[in-house]
Amino acid sequence: MGLFDRLKRGLEKTKQILRTDIRDLFKSGDILDDKLLQDFEARLIRTDMGVAASTRIVEKLRTEHGGRTVNVDAIWKTVREELTELLKGTNDVRWDLTNPLSPLKKAASGPTVILVAGVNGVGKTTSIAKLTNLLMKNGNKVVLAAGDTFRAAAVEQLTMWSQRLGCPIVRKESNSDPAAVAFEGVQKAVEVGADYLIVDTAGRLQTQKNLMDELTKIRRVMQKIIPDAPHESLLVIDATTGQNGLSQAKSFSQAIGCTGLVLAKLDGTARGGVVVAIRQDMGFPVKYIGVGEQVDDIELFDPIGFVDALFSK
Repeated sequence: MGLFDRLKRGLEKTKQILRTDIRDLFKSGDILDDKLLQDFEARLIRTDMGVAASTRIVEKLRTEHGGRTVNVDAIWKTVREELTELLKGTNDVRWDLTNPLSPLKKAASGPTVILVAGVNGVGKTTSIAKLTNLLMKNGNKVVLAAGDTFRAAAVEQLTMWSQRLGCPIVRKESNSDPAAVAFEGVQKAVEVGADYLIVDTAGRLQTQKNLMDELTKIRRVMQKIIPDAPHESLLVIDATTGQNGLSQAKSFSQAIGCTGLVLAKLDGTARGGVVVAIRQDMGFPVKYIGVGEQVDDIELFDPIGFVDALFSK
């Protein structure tokens, strides 16, 4: 299955709203009036793309097509173009689509350190496994650090993935200092000549200040060995949480200096529009999306490809 088909499959539930519910609103020969536009806005909001983004799309339609006879193809062309612009964001981030690792910053020398954070149950460990697999498939040596020491099950799960994927892992007993695990992880990555170190952290709520402070400590101790670590601070968000993901992103970005998002479980939600809301409200991009349960089901996020998949038949 090609990249586009995998993305298309992953967005199936969100597509149902856009293709079935919304498309049924527009009938050739009708007049595009305020009632139709209000109904359309409500349907867009159902996909969780947010009021601001939905309003912007509707205003564009009102300006270009309002009061005229409905031309379905012209309306959808406008919607697609506006969605693409919204997803690109103000800094118009574009990846090299031929290189699945192009969203990731690379250290000038030595291991590239990736810190991964997120609230409980978002699919953080699975996302780490997918990212590790992606890095290794592209010829990189990866070390994992099991920094979620509050949950023995989390350490075991990450250990299982390290064994399955064939990469070393640094771990300690339950309730050890996560910063100590991160520190030893950096030491191990340097020692074995790894290309990447991925540091897991305990799932936490964004309101738990002490745990947020711990994330800051983890960053600080890693910098004793690699001054510019972490090179990437990725926040994993569960797409099924919808708009709540925005509050998570804002709080975590302050604690870890977030550089990008991994949107997990996009295949299990009709609220895939949250990608638009997050991109609009935050100053950092969505870098990867999870579109299935298998270890290969991770895709580089491409605004144009995302919109094409949403509107494909």
